[in-house]
Amino acid sequence: MTCTAGDSCPRCGRDASRYGLVAGACPACQQQEFHFDGIARAGVYKDALQQMILAFKHDRTDLLSILAPLANAALQGSPFCSEVDLFVPVPLHWTRRLRRGYNQSHLIAKNLKHPDARVSTDLVRVRRTQPQPTAPTFPARVRNVAGAFAVRKDHPFIGKTICLIDDIKTSGATLSECAKTLKEAGATRVYSLVLAVAGQKTA
Repeated sequence: MTCTAGDSCPRCGRDASRYGLVAGACPACQQQEFHFDGIARAGVYKDALQQMILAFKHDRTDLLSILAPLANAALQGSPFCSEVDLFVPVPLHWTRRLRRGYNQSHLIAKNLKHPDARVSTDLVRVRRTQPQPTAPTFPARVRNVAGAFAVRKDHPFIGKTICLIDDIKTSGATLSECAKTLKEAGATRVYSLVLAVAGQKTA
C-alpha cells in the first residue's frame, strides 16, 4: 500500500496505514518507549522537504516562509491542537546556538498560529551531546541524550499540555527525553510537532 501524506502513525510519525495500527501504534514502534503522547508531522524527510530543512538549519532562514505554513497545517490537522497550552522548541546547547546564530525549532514555534498557546523557552539543554545521527541504534540515542535537558526555575509547565517543536524526528529519542523532563516538571501531557519524520523503515 502506498501511504499518502496523511497516512502516518500517530505515536511515532512514520508512514503507516491506519488499518495497520494496533492500540494506536504501528508495528515499527510497538516495542519502543516514548514519553511524548503523540506526534504530528508536515511530511517525510526526503526529496525537496529534506533539502529545504537542511538549508534552513544552515543560514537559509528565508525558507521559514515556506516551512512555517507546513508546520501550521500539520498543527491544525492534529488531534491535539485544541489542547495545547504552550509551544516548547527543542533547545540547542548554548555553544551550538552561538555558532549557528539561531535555533531553527524556536523560529518554527514563533510562527505557529494558535488562539491561546504561547511559546516558552524554559526547557534548556544543560549538556552538549553528540549529534544523534552518530549513534547507530535507538538505545544508543537514548543514552546520548539522557539527562541532557532541564527546566528553568519558575517555569510555567505545571498542569499544562505542551507541544514540543522540532524540525526533524528520526528515532524520537530527543523528543522523548524532552517530554520526560517536562512531565517530571509537572506537565500533564506532551505532544510533538515536527516538519518531517525520517527513519521510515528503521527504529
